[in-house]
Amino acid sequence: MGVIRGIWDETRRRVEHLRDPIGYWRAQGATIGADCRLIGCDFGSEPYLVTLGDHVSATDTAFVTHDGGVWVFRHEWPDADVFGRITVGNNVFFGGGVVVLPGVTIGDDVVVGARSLVTKDIPSGSVAAGQPARVLKSLADYRAGLEPRTVPTARMGRPEKRAWLERHWRG
Repeated sequence: MGVIRGIWDETRRRVEHLRDPIGYWRAQGATIGADCRLIGCDFGSEPYLVTLGDHVSATDTAFVTHDGGVWVFRHEWPDADVFGRITVGNNVFFGGGVVVLPGVTIGDDVVVGARSLVTKDIPSGSVAAGQPARVLKSLADYRAGLEPRTVPTARMGRPEKRAWLERHWRG
Protein backbone atom coordinates (compact mmCIF):
# COMPACT_ATOMS: atom_id res chain seq x y z
CA MET A 1 0.00 0.00 0.00
CA GLY A 2 2.94 2.36 0.73
CA VAL A 3 4.26 2.16 -2.84
CA ILE A 4 0.86 2.97 -4.33
CA ARG A 5 0.42 5.86 -1.89
CA GLY A 6 3.85 7.19 -2.87
CA ILE A 7 3.04 7.01 -6.58
CA TRP A 8 -0.31 8.73 -5.96
CA ASP A 9 1.31 11.52 -3.92
CA GLU A 10 4.02 12.09 -6.54
CA THR A 11 1.45 12.16 -9.37
CA ARG A 12 -0.69 14.66 -7.45
CA ARG A 13 2.38 16.83 -6.77
CA ARG A 14 3.34 16.86 -10.46
CA VAL A 15 -0.18 17.72 -11.59
CA GLU A 16 -0.37 20.59 -9.07
CA HIS A 17 3.05 21.83 -10.19
CA LEU A 18 1.89 21.90 -13.83
CA ARG A 19 -1.55 23.36 -13.08
CA ASP A 20 -0.35 26.22 -10.86
CA PRO A 21 3.45 26.43 -10.70
CA ILE A 22 3.48 29.73 -8.82
CA GLY A 23 1.00 28.49 -6.22
CA TYR A 24 2.94 25.25 -5.91
CA TRP A 25 6.30 26.94 -5.28
CA ARG A 26 4.75 29.47 -2.91
CA ALA A 27 3.31 26.56 -0.93
CA GLN A 28 6.85 25.12 -0.78
CA GLY A 29 8.11 28.39 0.72
CA ALA A 30 9.40 30.41 -2.24
CA THR A 31 8.61 34.13 -2.20
CA ILE A 32 7.20 35.06 -5.61
CA GLY A 33 5.94 38.53 -6.51
CA ALA A 34 2.98 39.58 -8.63
CA ASP A 35 2.58 39.11 -12.38
CA CYS A 36 5.21 36.35 -12.69
CA ARG A 37 5.34 33.63 -15.34
CA LEU A 38 7.13 30.39 -14.44
CA ILE A 39 7.20 27.50 -16.91
CA GLY A 40 8.97 24.29 -15.95
CA CYS A 41 11.13 25.92 -13.27
CA ASP A 42 12.83 24.14 -10.37
CA PHE A 43 13.40 25.74 -6.97
CA GLY A 44 15.33 22.75 -5.64
CA SER A 45 15.22 21.37 -2.14
CA GLU A 46 15.21 24.76 -0.37
CA PRO A 47 12.64 26.89 -2.22
CA TYR A 48 12.23 29.03 0.90
CA LEU A 49 15.67 30.50 0.15
CA VAL A 50 14.48 31.94 -3.21
CA THR A 51 12.82 35.35 -3.60
CA LEU A 52 11.50 36.59 -6.94
CA GLY A 53 10.24 40.14 -7.40
CA ASP A 54 7.30 41.26 -9.52
CA HIS A 55 7.03 40.60 -13.27
CA VAL A 56 9.63 37.81 -13.50
CA SER A 57 9.50 35.40 -16.44
CA ALA A 58 11.44 32.13 -16.43
CA THR A 59 11.30 28.93 -18.49
CA ASP A 60 13.14 25.77 -17.44
CA THR A 61 15.17 27.82 -14.98
CA ALA A 62 16.81 26.08 -12.01
CA PHE A 63 17.32 28.03 -8.79
CA VAL A 64 20.00 26.04 -6.92
CA THR A 65 20.35 27.11 -3.29
CA HIS A 66 22.97 24.64 -2.08
CA ASP A 67 26.47 23.53 -3.05
CA GLY A 68 26.36 19.75 -3.17
CA GLY A 69 30.12 19.58 -3.77
CA VAL A 70 30.59 19.44 -0.01
CA TRP A 71 29.83 15.74 -0.50
CA VAL A 72 33.52 15.03 -1.23
CA PHE A 73 34.37 16.29 2.28
CA ARG A 74 31.63 14.36 4.05
CA HIS A 75 34.13 12.08 5.82
CA GLU A 76 35.91 15.17 7.25
CA TRP A 77 32.79 17.30 7.87
CA PRO A 78 29.92 14.87 8.43
CA ASP A 79 27.45 17.65 9.31
CA ALA A 80 28.56 20.28 6.77
CA ASP A 81 26.18 21.86 4.28
CA VAL A 82 26.62 25.02 2.18
CA PHE A 83 23.59 27.18 1.31
CA GLY A 84 22.96 30.59 -0.20
CA ARG A 85 19.89 32.74 -0.78
CA ILE A 86 18.89 33.69 -4.31
CA THR A 87 17.24 37.08 -4.75
CA VAL A 88 15.78 38.27 -8.07
CA GLY A 89 14.49 41.82 -8.53
CA ASN A 90 11.53 43.15 -10.48
CA ASN A 91 11.06 42.97 -14.24
CA VAL A 92 13.50 40.16 -14.97
CA PHE A 93 13.48 37.75 -17.91
CA PHE A 94 15.34 34.41 -17.86
CA GLY A 95 15.83 32.70 -21.22
CA GLY A 96 15.27 28.96 -21.38
CA GLY A 97 17.49 26.68 -19.34
CA VAL A 98 19.19 29.22 -17.07
CA VAL A 99 20.81 27.92 -13.87
CA VAL A 100 21.17 30.34 -10.93
CA LEU A 101 23.63 29.25 -8.22
CA PRO A 102 23.54 29.90 -4.46
CA GLY A 103 24.16 33.37 -3.08
CA VAL A 104 23.32 35.26 -6.28
CA THR A 105 21.40 38.54 -6.38
CA ILE A 106 19.95 39.73 -9.68
CA GLY A 107 18.83 43.36 -9.85
CA ASP A 108 15.77 44.97 -11.44
CA ASP A 109 15.26 45.26 -15.21
CA VAL A 110 17.54 42.40 -16.23
CA VAL A 111 17.59 39.94 -19.14
CA VAL A 112 19.54 36.70 -18.67
CA GLY A 113 20.26 34.83 -21.90
CA ALA A 114 19.22 31.23 -22.52
CA ARG A 115 21.39 28.44 -21.08
CA SER A 116 23.37 30.88 -18.94
CA LEU A 117 25.02 29.80 -15.70
CA VAL A 118 24.64 32.62 -13.19
CA THR A 119 27.44 32.35 -10.61
CA LYS A 120 27.72 36.01 -9.56
CA ASP A 121 25.45 38.99 -8.96
CA ILE A 122 24.00 40.80 -11.97
CA PRO A 123 23.37 44.54 -11.54
CA SER A 124 20.11 46.27 -12.40
CA GLY A 125 19.61 47.44 -15.98
CA SER A 126 21.79 44.74 -17.53
CA VAL A 127 21.75 41.99 -20.11
CA ALA A 128 23.90 39.04 -19.13
CA ALA A 129 24.64 35.69 -20.76
CA GLY A 130 27.19 32.91 -20.91
CA GLN A 131 28.75 30.17 -18.84
CA PRO A 132 29.50 31.74 -16.50
CA ALA A 133 27.12 34.62 -17.18
CA ARG A 134 28.65 38.05 -17.56
CA VAL A 135 27.16 41.44 -18.32
CA LEU A 136 27.14 42.03 -22.08
CA LYS A 137 25.35 45.36 -22.39
CA SER A 138 22.90 47.70 -20.76
CA LEU A 139 19.18 47.08 -21.01
CA ALA A 140 18.89 50.38 -22.93
CA ASP A 141 21.39 49.19 -25.55
CA TYR A 142 19.55 45.87 -25.80
CA ARG A 143 16.25 47.68 -26.40
CA ALA A 144 17.80 49.91 -29.06
CA GLY A 145 19.06 46.83 -30.90
CA LEU A 146 15.66 45.13 -30.72
CA GLU A 147 13.58 48.07 -31.86
CA PRO A 148 14.18 47.72 -35.62
CA ARG A 149 13.24 44.01 -35.43
CA THR A 150 9.99 44.25 -33.45
CA VAL A 151 6.64 43.33 -34.98
CA PRO A 152 3.15 44.26 -33.67
CA THR A 153 1.93 40.74 -32.83
CA ALA A 154 2.22 40.38 -29.03
CA ARG A 155 -1.50 40.86 -28.34
CA MET A 156 -2.78 38.89 -31.33
CA GLY A 157 -4.44 35.50 -31.01
CA ARG A 158 -2.65 32.49 -32.47
CA PRO A 159 -4.51 32.40 -35.84
CA GLU A 160 -4.15 36.15 -36.37
CA LYS A 161 -0.47 36.07 -35.39
CA ARG A 162 0.22 33.15 -37.72
CA ALA A 163 -1.47 34.91 -40.64
CA TRP A 164 0.46 38.12 -39.97
CA LEU A 165 3.80 36.31 -39.68
CA GLU A 166 3.22 34.23 -42.80
CA ARG A 167 2.37 37.37 -44.80
CA HIS A 168 5.33 39.26 -43.37
CA TRP A 169 7.93 36.54 -43.89
CA ARG A 170 6.73 35.47 -47.35
CA GLY A 171 7.29 39.00 -48.33
